Amino acid sequence: MTYEEFFTEVKEKFMDADASGVTEHLAYQFNITGEAEGAFYVEVKEGKLYVEPYDYHDRDAEFTASAETLMKIAEGKLDPIFAVTMKKMKVDGDIDKALKLKGLIDSAKKKDKKKK
Repeated sequence: MTYEEFFTEVKEKFMDADASGVTEHLAYQFNITGEAEGAFYVEVKEGKLYVEPYDYHDRDAEFTASAETLMKIAEGKLDPIFAVTMKKMKVDGDIDKALKLKGLIDSAKKKDKKKK
């Protein structure tokens, strides 16, 4: 899988997240290692979610993992906290804000279940 293919697919998964209840600014950078190597960011600003294929230098947290691990997290098949605990993903930055990633992913999972 190329970076472009990976990014397109993961963006679709993240865009299902409901950020309307998030009142603070969140900015995450994801670094993909191995296959589909690259970086992208997820930002929540004024209750809106943005996912773009760029580095984000003013980020709250930075996540580093393989494309496979990040896709499983985006799909809701792998808990991000468990991924860190199992050393499948590395996190740097504001841990409190990093923990809010789980809420975004959980909201996307709920929305995905309603579609089915």
